[in-house]
Amino acid sequence: MKKLTLLKQTLFLLLSLFFSVVATPLPEIAEAMPTLVSSRQQYNPQLNDLLHQARELVDAGDYQGAVAVYEEAAKLEQGNPKIFSGIGYLQASLGKFQEAAAAYKKAIALQPENPNFHYALGYSLANAGDNAGAATAYRRATRLNRDNINAYFGLAITLLRQKDYQRAIETYEKILEIEPDNLTVYQLIGAAWLEQENSEEAIKVFQKAAEIAPNETRIQLSLGTAWLIHGDEMAGLAAFEKAVKLAPRNPEIHLQIGQILESRGNLSKALKAFRRAASAKPDLVEAQEYIGKILLAQEQYVPAVVTYRRLIELAPKNAQAHYNLGVALKKRSRVTEALTAIEKALELYQSQRDNEGIEQTESLLKQLQEFL
Repeated sequence: MKKLTLLKQTLFLLLSLFFSVVATPLPEIAEAMPTLVSSRQQYNPQLNDLLHQARELVDAGDYQGAVAVYEEAAKLEQGNPKIFSGIGYLQASLGKFQEAAAAYKKAIALQPENPNFHYALGYSLANAGDNAGAATAYRRATRLNRDNINAYFGLAITLLRQKDYQRAIETYEKILEIEPDNLTVYQLIGAAWLEQENSEEAIKVFQKAAEIAPNETRIQLSLGTAWLIHGDEMAGLAAFEKAVKLAPRNPEIHLQIGQILESRGNLSKALKAFRRAASAKPDLVEAQEYIGKILLAQEQYVPAVVTYRRLIELAPKNAQAHYNLGVALKKRSRVTEALTAIEKALELYQSQRDNEGIEQTESLLKQLQEFL
């Protein structure tokens, strides 16, 4: 169970990239906004006045007002796709993605071969939760402009959300054809393989990335994670140790090394790793939790008390921290202090409706009350 938890923790660090790195942007505002000159042959002063007014509102940050003015302009010139594109851009910027998608669809109906319109439609649909529709739009954008990396990223993330990992990998490989040394893409491909429980392929991908950038800490961290999931803890530890040498003050690396050592029962070395993590980032709650846990297991109750008091400062509603503090204090025969800590733990467990925590805390509370 301990090892399974560790695998989930390390895998999560990789999979979190799916939803952060690939957050694709909207097209540049200059591309989205219509020009002042009407698309009609004849000059239309009323239309251009509206476009000028809308642009001033955009520059002033009044996007809602600009949308209203552009909608008036669209009534005067319904065949201008840039006006609808401008409306779509502003609606998306306001977080109104359904409205943005509707506007971009109107722009596409007027100019179906514009890749930026399809890309922006994909962006809007993806943010509106329509991943299938977004994938279709992004795919169309890549066909119209095969060098649009953001469109490939957008397509891949929508495929991942639909758990279509193989097609997502194929899409990322398209990016590598354009940018062969894109390390982020290698990480995402590796993570997609891991999500399919294919650690062997993931390791190959991360090793390739390590060849490209042997001194890149995040690649060694990813490689170590893949080795760990593959079941080769020694190889995983070796990769993490290399990552430590590359970034000795990175707390997450020390934390993961500590987790590996702790899972293998090497508590002394694990404790050193967790302390290095806490030294690099004093407010790292997880490091303090592991330090306290190991100190209790080693019956080092005085430093355990110090650790849990520090942990409670960082996470005052951590019921387990209060409980463990009470345990350490009880072992030192500091009954009154232990009673206070356990009563606080019980209060927190009750507020969290943690029945297991309530049961263990009430049991210890009865033991302490017998000493009074």
